[in-house]
Amino acid sequence: MNISMLCLIASIGWMPLPCNDEDSLSQQQFQQLHRQLQAPADAPWRTIPWKISLLDAQRAAIDQHKPIFIWAMDGHPLGCT
Repeated sequence: MNISMLCLIASIGWMPLPCNDEDSLSQQQFQQLHRQLQAPADAPWRTIPWKISLLDAQRAAIDQHKPIFIWAMDGHPLGCT
């Protein structure tokens, strides 16, 4: 792929690809796939009492004498920096 092709792709941006009925999932197939991709309810990370608010986390940490674990990301969600 040459640089002019990359420039063309970059200038076009994201365009959804057309799909036909053969490529589509039925509602039943989607539901089955969705169930298969769910993490189990007893997965260790699901047992953690996550806080969305930093102030709520700070209050809980003070009350329980525990540290705060902060997970923060910066940048585009498809290419975290």
